[in-house]
Amino acid sequence: MKEKLSILAELIKLAKADKEFRKEEFNFLLVISRLLNVDESQLELLFSKYIEFTPPSLEFDRILQFQRMVLLANVDLKLDLTEIKVLREAGLRLGLNSDAIENVLVEMKKYEHGIVPSEKLIEIFKVYHN
Repeated sequence: MKEKLSILAELIKLAKADKEFRKEEFNFLLVISRLLNVDESQLELLFSKYIEFTPPSLEFDRILQFQRMVLLANVDLKLDLTEIKVLREAGLRLGLNSDAIENVLVEMKKYEHGIVPSEKLIEIFKVYHN
């Protein structure tokens, strides 16, 4: 459960990065919390409670978390420099390759609503896999 709450806390941090928390972002967080089997009351607590960062242990799960963050950053169709900075930092904290992170940030501009297809995302990270 600790890892799931950490995942949601990181998403909340990103959603708040531009100082404008929107309904679309909250709805996205609700969907992710349901996928993680975290109820709405637990999700709401995360807005005011510190949760220690606990990255997923598997690389695939860390890439999935980064993908969630990219989707969240683009859900309101307004991506600013602060959100891009938070995405970069989060990717590095997740232990992902910095070149792959940059490649994803460039690639997302090529797709409608910044939604990089899962296959493309995996392809990018495979290139930089050790």
